[in-house]
Amino acid sequence: MRIIGGNLRGLKLADVGAGDAQVHLRPTTDRVRESIFNLLVNGTHGNPIPNARVLDLFAGTGALGLEALSRGAARVAFVDDGVTARALLRQNIDKARAMGTTDVWRRDATRLGENRGPAYDLVFLDPPYGKALGEIALASALAGGWIAPQAMIVWEESTPPAPVAGLERIDQRKYGDTVVTLLRPAQG
Repeated sequence: MRIIGGNLRGLKLADVGAGDAQVHLRPTTDRVRESIFNLLVNGTHGNPIPNARVLDLFAGTGALGLEALSRGAARVAFVDDGVTARALLRQNIDKARAMGTTDVWRRDATRLGENRGPAYDLVFLDPPYGKALGEIALASALAGGWIAPQAMIVWEESTPPAPVAGLERIDQRKYGDTVVTLLRPAQG
């Protein structure tokens, strides 16, 4: 696993092999991550990355959030309640020398509670596949004020996810066994 683009391009991240199924650690492949960022940067919906506040839910190794940081995001908050994931995440933050622009929260992404800071412009969501945790996490993030009105949400899942009230789908692509869905808060 490595950073694909930006000022950290080529940085090798902590190796997790095929992941850890027991703790639902399944890193996004470089190919899928590159496709996601190409979609964000070159899509018709505008590049949401420069100066963005990023929320990386079910962060795992943090590859998505660190990729955004490498490409110009201002700050990334990583949320994961897994011990293994947070250890790898901290290693990757150290490798990226990103301690001053990141936060790591040991928190259940499906029960975020109230956000006490500014809302986030870009949200990555890569829950354990097939458990409907993404729908619950997004509902929690919306209810707690975590998602800015113009935010872009990038959701990875194994199948097209169920609609979430308050969000509209703007794009969806399939890459191997991964379905990437782009969402925005519904306007109106």
